[in-house]
Amino acid sequence: MCGRSSLRKNKKEIEKRFNSTFYSDELIRYNPLPSYNVAPSHIHPVITNQDPNRINLYKWGLIPFWAKDEKIAYKMINARKETVLEKNAFRKSTESRRCIVPFDGFYEWKREGKTKRPFYITTTNVDIFTVAGLWEKWISKSTGDPVFTFTILTQEPNDFMSNIHDRMPAILLPDQEQKWLDMSLSPQEALKIIEPYPDEWMQAIEVGPAVGNVRNNDPSLIKEIEKKEEKPNKPDGPFQGTLF
Repeated sequence: MCGRSSLRKNKKEIEKRFNSTFYSDELIRYNPLPSYNVAPSHIHPVITNQDPNRINLYKWGLIPFWAKDEKIAYKMINARKETVLEKNAFRKSTESRRCIVPFDGFYEWKREGKTKRPFYITTTNVDIFTVAGLWEKWISKSTGDPVFTFTILTQEPNDFMSNIHDRMPAILLPDQEQKWLDMSLSPQEALKIIEPYPDEWMQAIEVGPAVGNVRNNDPSLIKEIEKKEEKPNKPDGPFQGTLF
């Protein structure tokens, strides 16, 4: 599952990367920009198939149009590529409401026994990468206002990520981004373009546990922790060295 990410680039850098512009009135809602700790329920930039020249700000955690309660969003932060067309919550979106979601890094926790170690993963070939996503428009039952939300697709890990976790985000290569947004492609055709990202274009560092708290949002979150060197065991008695 991918539940924590970053987007540290500023407005101009994001607009230049996608040759798209933010709606100026929406930027007021987007705080902070940049972010070192993007989490579900946060407002985040997306580029949709219906509005590819604009960068919209949607809430992370999909609320299907038929949902009675917005709390369902907490269960809809990810959609598995392998089963997305089998789920009522995602099937219609895959057919007609696709988006790409920009990030410049994401966090994943490596489980070792009862402990989990957080890692920060980035791409080396692009400064801002995108993840295949789905979006929805839901009408609030209490206010009648539209609520725009999104989820991101996950897939089986590549060799690089398999050392950290058993899933990874469906990261797109730059030349795949427009294809994912192309509604002339059937859902089946669009899903076929998603493949595990090349291992050689990914890197990871181990970071501290502070990223686990959504209130933390500063550069220290992506600072690599110092690895403790193991000290050699001292012999119990006198040791006679050799020449070879």
